[in-house]
Amino acid sequence: MAGGWAHHQEMNVKPTLKTISGLSGLAIATVSRALGDAPDISSLTKEKVRKIADEIGYIPNRAGVRLRTGRTNVISLIMSTDTEVMNMTARLISAIALGLRDTPYHLNMTHYFPGDDPMKPIKYIVETGSADVIIFNQIEPNDPRVQYLVEKKFPFTMHGRSCSNEKQSFVDFDNAEFAKLGIESLAKNKRKEILMIAPPQDQSYGLEMVMSAKNSAKTFNISLKVIPNVTSDSSIEAISTAVTKEISNNKNFDGILVASPNSAMAAVAGFENLGLKIGKDIDLVAKDAVDFLKLFRNEIIVIREDMDIAGEKLALAAIHAAQNPDSEPLQYIDQPKCY
Repeated sequence: MAGGWAHHQEMNVKPTLKTISGLSGLAIATVSRALGDAPDISSLTKEKVRKIADEIGYIPNRAGVRLRTGRTNVISLIMSTDTEVMNMTARLISAIALGLRDTPYHLNMTHYFPGDDPMKPIKYIVETGSADVIIFNQIEPNDPRVQYLVEKKFPFTMHGRSCSNEKQSFVDFDNAEFAKLGIESLAKNKRKEILMIAPPQDQSYGLEMVMSAKNSAKTFNISLKVIPNVTSDSSIEAISTAVTKEISNNKNFDGILVASPNSAMAAVAGFENLGLKIGKDIDLVAKDAVDFLKLFRNEIIVIREDMDIAGEKLALAAIHAAQNPDSEPLQYIDQPKCY
């Protein structure tokens, strides 16, 4: 095998399916189907073909693949650029990419800017056929992107849900349970007046989290105030200033519930500006995905959202949607873990 390919290298020939066919002794059609993860090809044959492809540096011709199969083997992840540095996006992207390892699929990022119509990148991919399946997040209640993709019969999966009885493919975190656990943790610590830095209320998970927090606060006879004019997606400066202002106006606040790592750090900065000590004067419950907050302030009560699992499940759901468009969509809800 090495000798045959050495001759091609000397002639500066780009490896093709025919090259792999010659080196493996398999038909070109078999090589193509093995690289495409066809179910009728044995795992041993797929492993053999992929090993040769890796050794010789074979890169599929996407245009050729599309002409032969009607597929691109591309999964497009659509995300807004409106994100804070210390959020969970990077971990999610890495986990999705890892979930696609050893598959014929490649992950492409498609972005849109704050103020842009989030439908625009969806329509572009559907109309150009530049991907086989779409993953998107920041899901709104009755999200119009979902309706559009269903009407177009274009495969997709979501990080989040557009309604409580979602029929489409999704991977989500149980944000209602997160809020419930958060309020319970503060109640156990005898905290009575709670501030909440909530997610944006135009997104499904934000509505779900706030509703659950309010219900849990009533159960434990706790006062809960959702800070107005800032969200967990706001800048650290805006959140810190808002927390300082709220506690300055009401020194009885003794607990905070936040929905992201960056809002947790901002909240800490806000009350430490007033000389308050975490774990003594005030408790804070936060969602985290990278085990960072305990290093920042060990007294923070951390509830874990597993982005590694979310990314892996999104990759599986996307592949399933692309390969089995008429079957039941994959759905998964991750449960929060308290640390």
